[in-house]
Amino acid sequence: MFELDQYELLDFGEGRKLERFGSLIVDRPAPAAAGVLPRVRNWNADVRYRRTSGERGEWNGEFPETWSVRHAAVRFELKATPFGHLGLFPEQAANWDWIARQCRAAEQPLRVLNLFAYTGGSTLAAAAAGAQVTHVDAARNVVTWARRNAALSQLEDRPIRWICEDAAKFVQREVKRGHRYDAVILDPPSYGHGPKGEVWRIHEHLPSLLEDCGRLVDGRAAWILFTCHSTDYNVAAARRLIGDAFPHGKRNRQAAELDLQAADGR
Repeated sequence: MFELDQYELLDFGEGRKLERFGSLIVDRPAPAAAGVLPRVRNWNADVRYRRTSGERGEWNGEFPETWSVRHAAVRFELKATPFGHLGLFPEQAANWDWIARQCRAAEQPLRVLNLFAYTGGSTLAAAAAGAQVTHVDAARNVVTWARRNAALSQLEDRPIRWICEDAAKFVQREVKRGHRYDAVILDPPSYGHGPKGEVWRIHEHLPSLLEDCGRLVDGRAAWILFTCHSTDYNVAAARRLIGDAFPHGKRNRQAAELDLQAADGR
């Protein structure tokens, strides 16, 4: 998890959350916090995000010129985006810790495929622990951001392939080429676009993508890590999907909800 001087969930409630990234306090939407009351009524935040239309919104307040936080061996550059994101999802820290443990425990360097890889948290956790990683994301600017994080973390010389491509198309090509991986990480969005206009809808395209991932690791999978923020898939549904795509691993499947503990223990 994060050290407290790097990140802390300070409070949440009424559909919002109050977080501290380094020294900056951020107030932004959190649908999972709807229907509960915050610990403190009036938050004192440095910056606040308000959604204005669709998935976009605007920030109020002043951000630092340069801004970063650290998790274990990885340093993340943070910046405001129109979607309310800042460059990392703190709840994924538990997964980064798990990835690092699995890679360190392997008898030889694992070949890891990271799909929908965003700014590289999982990629860099694996690389820092000795893995050879293929990092795939459809957004070129996000791949560039991930590479900056690698440089900030002094991991730019690790064996990482940086790929800007539609995840499903990349996996299909890897299957045809006969390439194989020891582990697959994927954190797909509910909806998205590839670099050439490819449309991704999780309820339509996820099952076939998982089947193709199963072909990539057939006979050699060390582990698969699948996370999802879509309301279409709860823990039970995710467990079933993974079991169908990777039947050889049914005995060792584990599924749980990712969460963060607030400063008051909730």
